[in-house]
Amino acid sequence: MNEAQFNAIKNFREEYKAKCDEWSAFCAELIPLQKSASQKDTPPYPVQTPVVYNRALDEIMRDDEIRLIVIGDNPGKDEQLEKNNRYLVGQSGKIAEGFFRKNPALGIQFRKNAIILNKTPIHTAKTSHLKFLAKNSERVAQLILQSQIWLAQKTAQLHKALLASELWLVGYAELKPKGIFIPYRDALLDEYRGEKNCGAGNAEICKTWERVFVYQHFSMNRFLIDLKEFSGAENCTAFDESSLKKNLEMLGAKYRREIFGE
Repeated sequence: MNEAQFNAIKNFREEYKAKCDEWSAFCAELIPLQKSASQKDTPPYPVQTPVVYNRALDEIMRDDEIRLIVIGDNPGKDEQLEKNNRYLVGQSGKIAEGFFRKNPALGIQFRKNAIILNKTPIHTAKTSHLKFLAKNSERVAQLILQSQIWLAQKTAQLHKALLASELWLVGYAELKPKGIFIPYRDALLDEYRGEKNCGAGNAEICKTWERVFVYQHFSMNRFLIDLKEFSGAENCTAFDESSLKKNLEMLGAKYRREIFGE
């Protein structure tokens, strides 16, 4: 990447780390709620990092080539462990790694060429538990809201700075009406709406919305199964190289229109 692109990543991660530190002031309030939310449907586990910054961002170097930004939902049990503090390191992350490894035509090593982010850094064992947190604390509800809006705005700005990179929103159930991530959806779209009047001099930036794609989540193989059904592949792990990228773009654009209306 060029110097401007690397500086954009450095600035993003510095700001993001500072915001996570700021939001961690809510830890005393978050931890009891996170534990209570998980009691009915999750085996006991230690809550170690209520607000999770992705330490993998600190490992990105000037010579790296970033081709993809992947947006998951929020950090789960594995991601919040102090030994990790990294996104998509559980079973869903393994499925994602396997997909790119088995489809080298995409030219992406998941842990090398992709920036992995979330819609909020607030940890819960399951994404649906965020609603429990918001319902039981107005202060935490505002934190979840503010973190989504901040991340949507900053992620869109980073995507534009990286120009040719694609942005994948992986997991769209909570982006639908009444979903917990509606604020993220709306804030993200607002950041791209200005492209329609950005002028011929910024042609590359104007194309960034066309490189935003929406897919089902990697968890439970939903991403792979959905892609298989859409593309007519014979199995859900390896795909025909000549049509893989085209089918990914068509599927991702289809869901983008469904979720964002444009």
